[in-house]
Amino acid sequence: MACRQSSVTNQGESVEVIIDDCGVYESGGRRPGHVALEDAAQVAAETDGFVWIGLHEPTAEQFAVVARTFDLPAFAVDDAVLAHQRPKVEVYDGMVFAVLKPATYVDSEEVVEVSEIAVFHGPHFVVTVRHGDSEVLAHVRADLADGADELLALGPTAVLYRLADRIVDQYEDVAEAITVDVEDIEGQVFGDGAGDSDGDHAKRIYFLKTELIEFRRAMSPLALPLSRLADGHVDGVAPESAHYFRDVHDHLMRATDVVDSHDRMLTDVLSADLAQVSVRQNRAAARLNDDVRKISAWAAIAAIPTAIAGIYGMNFDNMPELRWEYGYFLVVAVIVAACVGLGYAFRRNGWL
Repeated sequence: MACRQSSVTNQGESVEVIIDDCGVYESGGRRPGHVALEDAAQVAAETDGFVWIGLHEPTAEQFAVVARTFDLPAFAVDDAVLAHQRPKVEVYDGMVFAVLKPATYVDSEEVVEVSEIAVFHGPHFVVTVRHGDSEVLAHVRADLADGADELLALGPTAVLYRLADRIVDQYEDVAEAITVDVEDIEGQVFGDGAGDSDGDHAKRIYFLKTELIEFRRAMSPLALPLSRLADGHVDGVAPESAHYFRDVHDHLMRATDVVDSHDRMLTDVLSADLAQVSVRQNRAAARLNDDVRKISAWAAIAAIPTAIAGIYGMNFDNMPELRWEYGYFLVVAVIVAACVGLGYAFRRNGWL
């Protein structure tokens, strides 16, 4: 949805706020059209539904306009603008502040991309602040635009629930995609002939484990806030939404179990791969030792005729058998016998 701009004047200073969307949600769906930011607070006070304002990566100055309009808590405002928060749910005098982290998996790069959404949940308004690229807010708007009265009867809690539900569904999709890659790595490491393969999968396994850590950092902290919401222990959140959040919490636990099992599996696969690499290295070292022994044995055999020929090639006048008619044949016979004997000894000892 195209962004809209609203210019608000405060003490002579014009502050431009970039807004993804600003609409009114009532029983039966969304009211047609958009609401200007300067009218949002009045509309929120007058409607039986709620006003939803969505912003994308606002600066502190831009968000200050919205914060003043709805009297948002300062600490939560800082968290929403700066981002990089853990998933959480906090309550400020009946106003709920939540941080959620959508995640998607880029299979071609085996990378988990995590964005962040801050949610301010008031009696008749919702303010969301999005950091990063995520379509989850657009999907939730579409869900509620023609949504069932049962959901919209929850008021602003409907947005918080559908966001949590959509994001946890994404977690399950990411876990399923990672399952495919983990099974692929497992097949490469433990498949037929894997022990004889020269492939080293440690780098791929390491980076996939790194992505799992990033994914768990976005997902695991959400368990406690969802548990509180499922128990109906969060002030300002519609109590009748507890069973909705209970279902989301169950799905989160299922996704968490899958990711934990993948992490353990990758640890085991990494150990097995390193062990196979060590075995291959030992085999290569053994083959190298065999080659060195064979080269040394042949060099020793070749040294015998070289030495004898070197001695008789010195051409001294007084050398034994130098003028004996059978001297040449005797020297050759000694060379052959010595080479054959030494070769037999090396072969018997496994050097040849």
